[in-house]
Amino acid sequence: MTVVEKILQAHLREGDLEPGNIVVVGVDVALGNDITAPIAIKKFREAGGKEVFDRNRVVLVADHFVPNKDIKSAEQCRMVREFAREQKITNYFEIGWGGIEHVILPEKGLVLPGELIVGADSHTCTYGALGAFSTGVGSTDLAAVMLTGEIWLRVPQTMKFIYHGKRKKWVGGKDFILYTIGDIGVDGALYRAMEFCGEAIETLPMADRFTMTNMAIEAGAKCGIIAPDRTTEDYLRDRVTRPYTLYFSDREAFYVEERDYDVGEIEPQVAFPHLPSNVKPVQEATEVEVDQVVIGSCTNGRLDDLRIAAEIIRGKKVAPYLRLIVIPGSQEVYRQALQEGLIEVFIDAGGVVAPPTCGPCLGGHMGVLGKGERALATTNRNFVGRMGDPTSEVYLAGPAVAAATAVKGRIAHPEEVC
Repeated sequence: MTVVEKILQAHLREGDLEPGNIVVVGVDVALGNDITAPIAIKKFREAGGKEVFDRNRVVLVADHFVPNKDIKSAEQCRMVREFAREQKITNYFEIGWGGIEHVILPEKGLVLPGELIVGADSHTCTYGALGAFSTGVGSTDLAAVMLTGEIWLRVPQTMKFIYHGKRKKWVGGKDFILYTIGDIGVDGALYRAMEFCGEAIETLPMADRFTMTNMAIEAGAKCGIIAPDRTTEDYLRDRVTRPYTLYFSDREAFYVEERDYDVGEIEPQVAFPHLPSNVKPVQEATEVEVDQVVIGSCTNGRLDDLRIAAEIIRGKKVAPYLRLIVIPGSQEVYRQALQEGLIEVFIDAGGVVAPPTCGPCLGGHMGVLGKGERALATTNRNFVGRMGDPTSEVYLAGPAVAAATAVKGRIAHPEEVC
């Protein structure tokens, strides 16, 4: 069995565990945010719900439109806040105590290896970096889970991605996953599990692993997963809140498809508009001028990401007429970045640092693009109108390319400024 099949087996409540079959499984953690939870709460009440299945396992995070950008977003957050108070939800995260959901749940030890996690947000697949089965669901599905603690799903087939060799300087998890999506396409793993392995994955820090599993959904995958190892357990050591189980794929496990990559051949990558699969090496993008650079999001808003960006930007200035927006992924990331002097680096360079929020990633606030503007962002999607006006353009890259771009005013390889 694959690691995904073993986790589903451990949570099986009803059905036969074969790829393609519909099964009912128990849920360890159910997540909602200020956009998706209000719909789930409404459906929960319409279904006659009085109490959630477990107030310790329902997690609610205000992160998409916070600090509130308008009256409507304020009302959505108020609804979630009042529901959390009514249900005595243990893990409700208001601004000031949390941050972006997919950064803070691992950070606070709320998602663990071997668990089954669902969230009303497509990038819930992030937690697969810890060796968990983690996937996004709709708001009505979240309502059902809040009522019952169970969900039905179709057992996915698994694709195996093996990364060999030694990566070049400035190449990280964002480049691995963009290169992979560029290879297989935005539907290349449709409703499949993407299992990432190989010696190059074993050398990746957790921040890069979270980045890779976060973007599995951009290849159409049901989930992304990396088997836990010493790096995983080192990350969890001071964060564990409950017992967990480690699962690993058997040598004889069946994979519907396997792909091998030599990471030594991977350069820093850039996804051109308007698909995450429209990928080119940064060397082929250096004539593209941009108006804005965003460093942050659930994809690349962790401390390691800010360290990389600050290393490149330190002592330099943001290019004239360019806006650099830096958004730490959580309050804890913000605090540590302050203590390490990273925030000062960005401010001295002419950047602006925003509170932890999804903000511009979804075209919400704190960095919306105007007509015809271009942005280079460390976010995960670059669809038409994703970050603002339908005529605007979004290019995706890792924090190293983003930092170099902020200095040059055009998409740039980090070696151009270091």
